[in-house]
Amino acid sequence: MFPMPTPVDARRAAERWFLDNGLPSVLTRRARWRGLWPRSAPALAGFAAVMVLGMAIHLLVGTVDVDIEDEPSTAEWIVLGLLTICVPLVAGTGWLVSRLRSPRARVVAATGAAGVALACDAVTGDAFEVASSALGLLVVPLLTATGLGSVLGWALRLAVSQFAVVGQLALRALPVVLLTVLVFFNSPVWLMVSTVSRARLWLALLFLGAIAAVFLISSTLERVRPILRSPGKASAEPGGLAGTPFESMPDPASAAPPSRRERLNVVFVLIVSQLAQVLTVAVVTALIFFVLGLILLNSELLAAWTRNPVTDGQLLWMTVPVPNALIQITLFLGALTFMYLSARAVSDGEYRSHFLDPLIDDLRLTLVARNRYRAATAGV
Repeated sequence: MFPMPTPVDARRAAERWFLDNGLPSVLTRRARWRGLWPRSAPALAGFAAVMVLGMAIHLLVGTVDVDIEDEPSTAEWIVLGLLTICVPLVAGTGWLVSRLRSPRARVVAATGAAGVALACDAVTGDAFEVASSALGLLVVPLLTATGLGSVLGWALRLAVSQFAVVGQLALRALPVVLLTVLVFFNSPVWLMVSTVSRARLWLALLFLGAIAAVFLISSTLERVRPILRSPGKASAEPGGLAGTPFESMPDPASAAPPSRRERLNVVFVLIVSQLAQVLTVAVVTALIFFVLGLILLNSELLAAWTRNPVTDGQLLWMTVPVPNALIQITLFLGALTFMYLSARAVSDGEYRSHFLDPLIDDLRLTLVARNRYRAATAGV
């Protein structure tokens, strides 16, 4: 037989549930500051993975700066492979560590990750860089205490989960995909993206993305504002909180309204969920056209479309053997897809019923869980 959970165990499980769902503001101040080092383990593990990749690149080419022109050598192909797996490796490492439930195992993982990160920095840098990394490692628990780590971890898990619904969203994005095909094979667009600087292009993309995001956010706020104004009226569907730490907690007779911090946290989670759905399809669409460009384009065609010499692409701090114009137009097509889907999310009732309404239902459950938790921890 398993021992019955104590009130402390139930409270800790409830706190873990809120942290896993990106809602640290619901927790009491004492709960947010409890167990910072083991809670920081996923972020520290991800940082250690980045340092390991940096050390591998340093050992291969003698520097962490990537500058690949013309035909890559064998070592440079390996570097490109490492860069390709960088994001999945970091995300996967953090996710695996986040699955650890034992505080002792998390302490071991956090300490080991910090040691690996410092060791890698000692191999590739000097004493100043090691000291800087050590200071950065100490900042991670402080950010965890603010709840930022919880929100970032939730956002990472959300981004991965959105690929499960990318097919349904992509079907709704089919008209804009057909439109972007015409844009992709449009010579004036290639001339534009090859002429403007990367900084100017980013400004344009941020401008277009901000317009689309404002419409999406305003529409979402109209739906959730009445719920946040009357949290005491929120009710859970039968079985909605089954299997959660709140299943056995009674509903309070009355509930205090959420604080401003709690309202901002809840609205942020809801809005990011919407934006993540739209952004996932935009990124996938952009990657499709990027691969299509690698297959179809050659130097003669690019020179005819751009009326400029073909230059190697700049991606973050790296020079890669990919036409810079292809990278630029990929970013532009991704922004067009993001704008179109944001407009559909606001105006399409079927989209709202499939993707927004479940988020609203989750919000109601969250408020019920918050009310029960606040009542259970009153005076603690």
